[in-house]
Amino acid sequence: MIKRLFIFITAPLLLLASCIEEEDFNNTAKGNLEALWSIIDERYCFFEQAEKEFGLNWDEVYERYKPMADTCHSDARLFDIMSEMLGELRDGHVNLSSIYGTSYYWDWKLNHPANFSDSLQRNYLGNRFRYTNGIKYTSLPDSVGYVYVESFAAGFNTDNLSLMLVNLKDTKGLILDIRNNGGGILTAAEKLAGIFTDKKIHCGYIQHKTGKGHNDFSQPEKLYLEPSKGAIWLRPVVVLTNRGVFSSANHFVILMRELPNVLILGDRTGGGSGLPFNSTLPNGWNIRFSACPILDAQGNHTEFGIEPDLRVDITTEDWNNGRDTMIESAKKLILDYYTEKKEEQ
Repeated sequence: MIKRLFIFITAPLLLLASCIEEEDFNNTAKGNLEALWSIIDERYCFFEQAEKEFGLNWDEVYERYKPMADTCHSDARLFDIMSEMLGELRDGHVNLSSIYGTSYYWDWKLNHPANFSDSLQRNYLGNRFRYTNGIKYTSLPDSVGYVYVESFAAGFNTDNLSLMLVNLKDTKGLILDIRNNGGGILTAAEKLAGIFTDKKIHCGYIQHKTGKGHNDFSQPEKLYLEPSKGAIWLRPVVVLTNRGVFSSANHFVILMRELPNVLILGDRTGGGSGLPFNSTLPNGWNIRFSACPILDAQGNHTEFGIEPDLRVDITTEDWNNGRDTMIESAKKLILDYYTEKKEEQ
């Protein structure tokens, strides 16, 4: 249960912070770069996956960036150098923050098709959709529900989620659109997923670092999804994904694909399956990085994304005609399901 997740992980992270001996680094350009490299080297949790995915060699990264710090004579330039070094991890959860700003790695989504358009979406939402707790929803023609969840940055209320299901009770199935959802609060993802199951479901695992080695991890601990205490929806659900689905939204897909009435449609998610932790450099700059990996129910890492059950992209023809290929495909799947069900009776 993700609600218990924070209770579970807080102690290991605090223990990690206290039991890993901190090295003393000078507050110089070289000292700060070495401190940054060492913090990541000892505490970052996806080195093995990054090596497999794109050949990351963190020692080689140090050898390339160390000479840059030796000749760096301004804090602004040092910030750029260290931001570039962190970009080698290709992790959207890794940030460096200072008075010069906060660095981000965006290519996890920017290097791929958007597969989403709010202009196309307006053709489906119209101007009479309902809006509750950051969720927009409506009933499409042919009695198919459409629900758009833009973010998990705010929590969801059980009563509001139940009322949403009541308002959509006459629909045959739901299109649950989380495209471009960059994440937010894990418990919000859990609460929403909980309205789609009436049973406690094993949904994944969590690990934490136990030492400085790249592969020093605890044994995986099971995580569970609990059903909602409000209304439950057990009719067909098609979840729409694209590369903009990241962090707790990526975790939401982990939860949803364990449910028998759910199909994931669209593009691969953006990933981001590590719980972040913070540390401070000698000059006071803050570094945020992935520290605890969350695995899916089969024990697989999803840091670099989750493939959909059915790959669908928005076609140029549909785009030009004001149609969202992914919404149309999801709607057809739901309607076909009911047609087949009637024929079997």
